Amino acid sequence: MKVIKRDGTTVSYDRNKIKVAIQKANLEVEPAEKVTDETIEYIITCIESKNRSRMLVEDIQDIIEQKLMDEKKFVLAKTYIIYRYSRELVRKANTTDDSILSLIQNRNKDVMEENSNKNATVASTQRDLIAGEVSKDLTKRILLPEKISKAHEEGVLHFHDADYFLQPIFNCCLINIKDMLDNGTVMNGKLIESPKSFQVACTVMTQVIAAVASSQYGGQSVDVRHLGKYLRKSREKFKAKVTAEFGDLVSEEVIDKMVDDRLQDELRSGVQTIQYQINTLMTTNGQSPFVTLFLNLDKDDEYLKENAMIVEEILRQRLEGIKNEKGVYVTPAFPKLIYVLDEHNCLKGGEYDYITELAVKCSAKRLYPDYISAKKMRENYEGNVFSCMGCRSFLTPWKDENGEYKFEGRFNQGVVSLNLPQIGIIAAGDEEKFWSLLEERLELCYEALMCRHNALMGITSDVSPVHWQYGAIARLEKGEKIDKLLLDGYSTISLGYIGLYEVTKLMKGVSHTTPAGSEFALRVMNRLRAATDRWKAETGIGFGLYGSPAESLCYRFARIDLERFGSIPDVTDKGYYTNSYHVDVRESIDAFSKFRFESQFQKISSGGAISYVEIPNMRNNLDALAEVVRFIYDNIQYAEFNTKSDYCHECGYDGEIMINDDNEWECPQCGNKDHAKMNVTRRTCGYLGENFWNVGKTKEIKARVLHL
Repeated sequence: MKVIKRDGTTVSYDRNKIKVAIQKANLEVEPAEKVTDETIEYIITCIESKNRSRMLVEDIQDIIEQKLMDEKKFVLAKTYIIYRYSRELVRKANTTDDSILSLIQNRNKDVMEENSNKNATVASTQRDLIAGEVSKDLTKRILLPEKISKAHEEGVLHFHDADYFLQPIFNCCLINIKDMLDNGTVMNGKLIESPKSFQVACTVMTQVIAAVASSQYGGQSVDVRHLGKYLRKSREKFKAKVTAEFGDLVSEEVIDKMVDDRLQDELRSGVQTIQYQINTLMTTNGQSPFVTLFLNLDKDDEYLKENAMIVEEILRQRLEGIKNEKGVYVTPAFPKLIYVLDEHNCLKGGEYDYITELAVKCSAKRLYPDYISAKKMRENYEGNVFSCMGCRSFLTPWKDENGEYKFEGRFNQGVVSLNLPQIGIIAAGDEEKFWSLLEERLELCYEALMCRHNALMGITSDVSPVHWQYGAIARLEKGEKIDKLLLDGYSTISLGYIGLYEVTKLMKGVSHTTPAGSEFALRVMNRLRAATDRWKAETGIGFGLYGSPAESLCYRFARIDLERFGSIPDVTDKGYYTNSYHVDVRESIDAFSKFRFESQFQKISSGGAISYVEIPNMRNNLDALAEVVRFIYDNIQYAEFNTKSDYCHECGYDGEIMINDDNEWECPQCGNKDHAKMNVTRRTCGYLGENFWNVGKTKEIKARVLHL
């Protein structure tokens, strides 16, 4: 048996520790109150007879106290409780030493690998991670109710971002970049006026992103169409200058050509500024900004022509890549790109299809952009098209005092995710038990989410002026409370969920892609949605159901349940749970069927949903990829591609990365063995078993053969 300590660490069960604790309490009481060694042995046997593979230390201590009470040893029970409390005070005096030291010594893998935009070996990043360990410790011991902390440790739920809960900051947002560019802003006490050119607007935007990212966790999204106005300003400035200098010497056509040339230089430089600034700026959190650029060619936009030029240049530069320290073009992790498909660019003869064709090339080589169907989004969100926040959660439609829809300048208060497979494991096919347990755990999630909400209530705009006073979210007065932005649905707060496939398999014995499984899965999803709708109606807080892309959580829940319940075929034995409503990666299903099937869940999971398909290397088959993009427009709101193309970030090699004789991944071009600098997509199915020799005598991972 493994014992889960209060700080979340796992140790081997040691029955002698229980014996010593009771014996120490025995020494403090009168002879009549003592228990015999036989009774101590009986208590220990009661604990061991639970046959649990893992137990919380609090549960063990609760059993001891109860058994002492059953023996009518009330004074001894009280003495043991005092002993337990005094030990807890000692622990509270110092509980973070090991986690912090292991972080400094690069041994704390869970923390080091949690975020792709954090280099945990760099001193500036370690400062943030050290603070995070302190925050998590205080959150578990003091800030959260004990039952919420216990539920988190047991994998009942996941209280996201506990490393930031100590501070009054929120999750992710849509930056109101239009307001900040048009009306100016203030950073570090310095006034930033409205830009007069595209290049300056790009610089200001990236500085805003860095400032915003430094005072929140999660991600940020910006709509780049607000830059179109400034590209036109640059054109007008160039036109006036060239005309004044050469107007009497050359024709209007020549002047226009000179202006276009200068504008193209400005466009390239501005977009390059965005790309380089985002990839080189470090926030005060010691990380790159987790930012998404929203690429929407709105047909009603007065700057549509300019924005088409901007989007095209962003895609062109992303397709090229960015040079690493060795001068090799690689794929940058940020900014993430979301490209909107609409009637005029959905590859059906539209005016802007040429930009979508460039996006398809970019997807084939660089994985980005993701795609949003304007058609499906309008169906799901009252006719609106808008970006998800940086964490891929979606806002709900909200109207201001003038009856106008508003999305930019809004945010998410936080996330708590529910472990669906664990409910299915405990219910063991009993639907009555399943629904009853689901209700209990939903209420627990609600309490945890209210902890998130209440932690933000009452704070003032002074905690982050760039957010609350200078336009990123609002323009409140100094000292003004942000409470009104937490209520009436202005901001959202999210219930996440993991493992719809596994819970269906546990309860129905079949995948949720089958008719019987799908019927059950939809009932589960609708029940989750009904809960968030009810909470919103009762409180006025913007609760939403969020299909989280929390890949690491898929592994955490599965690991906890494997330790607790043992190996369960097609559930805990895989080493991972499927993300939200997704089809399990091992199922044989084509891209079109997968998107069509998952689209029904996206509408229910309106607080956040994304679907993806894994495809082979499509660089030489762009027509097929374009066909999938057309399908996305008509069938699913939000989708992305994962290509099965190995890639070495060290040298740019994009052939197959093999396993060498020492059983290590190795790039055949440069010899790189650092797994963090490779995309080895054969691991995407989650197979964690041993490698083998295939019939061609080539050493490769078994999962690749199974998956393909």
